Amino acid sequence: MTQALLNETKIITKLKEIEADLNDLEKLKEFSQKEFSNNRITLSAAENFLRRALEAVFDIGNHILSRYSMRPSEQPKSYVDIAIILGKKKIVSEKFAQEKLTKMAKFRNKLIHMYDVIEPEQIHQIIQDDLDDFEIFARCIKKILENPKKYGLNI
Repeated sequence: MTQALLNETKIITKLKEIEADLNDLEKLKEFSQKEFSNNRITLSAAENFLRRALEAVFDIGNHILSRYSMRPSEQPKSYVDIAIILGKKKIVSEKFAQEKLTKMAKFRNKLIHMYDVIEPEQIHQIIQDDLDDFEIFARCIKKILENPKKYGLNI
């Protein structure tokens, strides 16, 4: 059975989406916690940019994992599973998968399904402290595109 090829165009498009969302989020760093929390439009924009960037991360991860032959019991069933398996497959370091990607997956789920319990301070803190995690992920994915065979993949 022939292994399905990575869709390089799809991955690059998603990486560009992440980059655009990060650029917009970077602009929001200038807001103090109070200004940020009291500005509904800014808060909504931040949530949207974060959601889009997180969706792109896990779309890329899912696409890459779908190119591996895995038994049904090994296939990801959630965003947290995608994060963990990306670490096991050495797409990202296991430490990054465990400490960062799983948090990103859980926050994505909270952002989508429990948005009413997210505090503005949490969004502000992520913008101030955690945007580099997206860049680390993007660098890992670019390495795969440069040398997919090293990861047992084909373009």
